[in-house]
Order: sequence, then structure tokens, then C-alpha cells
Amino acid sequence: MAQTWTPDSWRNKPIQQVPDYPDQAVLKATEDRLATFPPLVFAGEARRLKSALASVANGDSFLLQGGDCAESFAEHGADNIRDFFRAFLQMAVVLTFGAQLPVVKVGRIAGQFAKPRSSNIEKQGDVELPSYRGDIINGIEFTPEARIPSPERQIMAYRQSAATLNLLRAFAMGGYANLENVHQWMLGFVKDSPQAERYRKLADRISETMEFMRAIGITSENNHSLRETDFFTSHEALLLGYEQALTRVDSTSGDWYATSGHMIWIGDRTRQPDHAHVEFCRGIKNPIGLKCGPSMTADGLIELIDILNPANEAGRLTLICRFGHDKVADNLPRLIRAVEKEGRKVVWSCDPMHGNTITLNGYKTRPFERVLSEVESFFQIHRSEGTHPGGVHFEMTGKNVTECTGGARALTGDDLADRYHTHCDPRLNADQALELAFLLAERMKEAHDEKRMVVNG
Repeated sequence: MAQTWTPDSWRNKPIQQVPDYPDQAVLKATEDRLATFPPLVFAGEARRLKSALASVANGDSFLLQGGDCAESFAEHGADNIRDFFRAFLQMAVVLTFGAQLPVVKVGRIAGQFAKPRSSNIEKQGDVELPSYRGDIINGIEFTPEARIPSPERQIMAYRQSAATLNLLRAFAMGGYANLENVHQWMLGFVKDSPQAERYRKLADRISETMEFMRAIGITSENNHSLRETDFFTSHEALLLGYEQALTRVDSTSGDWYATSGHMIWIGDRTRQPDHAHVEFCRGIKNPIGLKCGPSMTADGLIELIDILNPANEAGRLTLICRFGHDKVADNLPRLIRAVEKEGRKVVWSCDPMHGNTITLNGYKTRPFERVLSEVESFFQIHRSEGTHPGGVHFEMTGKNVTECTGGARALTGDDLADRYHTHCDPRLNADQALELAFLLAERMKEAHDEKRMVVNG
């Protein structure tokens, strides 16, 4: 691989999952216009996330990454963003108490608009049209007009991302994330769920702790860590023209950063080492994610790690494992052993969603028990290998949807039609996400207690 890298060197490489824009002149004009827009995130923020992920790689923190399968223009609104943030905070506080570790919070939000597709064509009846590739590229409506890729959608995606980031920063730094509000994070439809009482008891414990701290003079007014939280954004870097347009030189370091999000990842379909997506990501200094599916070989993984993280920098690379509940035991151990043998520093994260998709009653869904099974296998394998299960990566929402079956409310295939709202893949609703957080916390507490016993002899 050539050593020289520029933000556009990816254009000289083969590329997968690229939309077929009908007017290249309009596309170039749009990308040139985007290149003049302000950055969405800043290099210093990306460095702060990389530092936090280095702590995860070293076994001292845990990564919680999650959010929408694909953001949409139609559903963009303050209430949806707030409800997602509330659900995410609940999960994070449950995991923090369970693991007794800091939780690094990274949303799939403010940029998660493009989706890879297994086929270029979607067929309904006798009609065939180009596949929907996310709102940043074309429309979900099954009409010839909607499915034409439109460069102008990139401008809309940028503006929606900017508005979303503005609100998220206000929530994270303006007092909404204050631990004194822990009871108020409960979403309305979760209040009568099996998780509600468990969460209330945990919130009561936090409130009691806050009362004690207040009595000894530590309050949210004089300690910002009690009222503020770091919240980072991430998305798949699929549409490289958009990513290039928002790639800028950091004035303090002289390094290139993608300013479309704090962390970007390479998908399982676009991780060819000599192709465009790997070429683009190797040159930017953001934290990078790499999806690892069943077809990933041990040698192939080491080759990609060497390309994407040649300096072996902790926090630079997160391996997002997405095998399926029935394939994780056959695939994960060999990858862990290869990485450990070569002494590579990575974050190991479990994506239990993408390998567990089935079709039921005409709907794509993900059975909760399969999602949980893959997560539990992920933890058990890392315990056996003596490595740190660094994080989880979920597709979830704060909305009361019925897209994944199972969970404490035992949603069935017949329930899917009630509130199936996703634009792409099925998501955990807030109730299921919180349930998974409690189950995760229990496993993490077991591992923490085990580790403490070893340390104490």
C-alpha cells in the first residue's frame, strides 16, 4: 500500500456500496459546498474520545455505543432526541453501577444516515427499483423518483446532524444529565414495565448517595462531573465524498480529522484492505471502528489492524464483533488469540444485533433471546481468554416500538405490526434496552467481583 495519504486518495481505489449519482457535476458542486461548512465536531473532542477508549482497551472502562439503525429526516425532532438520550443515560448508569467502571458513551446519532445494502435492487411484486440506501442518499418511498440518489440530501443530513449535536451538547452539559435527575430519566411507557421497579431501586440508591455527598459538601454545583457527562457521536463512514468534504486539518497538531463525527467505523461489507473505505480511514486521526463478521480471518484482521493502527495506539481501533448467537463461539476466540499473540491494542466490542436478524410475519426482527445469547457468549469467551470485554454496540431507540421480539414483555411476531417504525433494521425499544443493561450489569458485576477476589488473594 502506498504510504502517501491525502483526503482524496481513496478515489484511486476500488470501492463498494457506492451510490450511482446521475449527475456527477451536481455531486461535485455539493461536496465543494460542504467543504466550506463549519466542522460538526472538533479534533480535541475526538482526541478526548480516543483517550477514553484507551482506558477501555486497558480494561479500566466500558464502552456503551448505540442508537438508530438509520436516522431519518422525517422523524427528526427534539422529543425523539431527548427520549433516546434519556434511555441511553439509564443504560449507562445501570452499567456503571454494575461494572463499577466508568462508561464511555457513544451514540449512533448525528450522522448515521447511510446504509450498506446486500442488493442494489429492491423488488415489490413485479416492480424493481434501486435499493434504499439511507436518507443521505435517496428516499425510502418505493417510487422511481424517490430512489434516485440526490446530492442535495447531503446538505440536509449535515444540517440535521448540526441541530442534533446542538441539542445533545445542551443535554450533556446543561444539567439534564445531572445525577440528581436520575429518577426523571424514566420514559413514560417504561414506568409500568418489569424494569421500572429495578430502575427505581437503583435510582433511590443513587439519590441516597447524592444526599450523603451533599451533606459533606460535594454537590452538583461545585462538582461538574455530577451534573455533566461526555457524550460522543459515531456513524458508519459509508459515503466517502461526504466524509472527505468534512475532513479538516487540525490547527494545533497538523493532523487530519473527520469532523462529521467523533468516531467513524468501517462496515463488514467495505473492509477490503486495498479498497477505498480502509484507505480513507487509515489517514484520519479519529478513533476508528471495524466491524468483524464471520468471514473475517485471523490473518485478515491483523492485516487490517496494521493498516489502520500502525502505531499500535490504545484507543485508536475498536473491533465491533457481529457474528450471530450461533457463530460467536466458532469465530471470536481465534480472533482474540491472534490479536493477543501479536500484542495489538484494541477495544473489543460486541454488536449482537446484525448477526441475529430473521424474518417473521413479513417483518425483519431480532429475537431478544438471541441478542442476549451473543452478549453472554462474548463475555464468557473473554473471561476464558483472560481479555477485557470492552463494550457493546446496540441498535436501539427511546421510542415505544415493537421491532424486536421477546424481552420481559414477551413481544411476539403478532406484535410486530403494532409499532414497527424503523427505516431499515429492527431496534430494541427503551424497555428492552434497559432490560439488557441490567442483565449486562449482572455479568459485569460477576467479572468485577471475580477480579477483586484474585487481586485480594
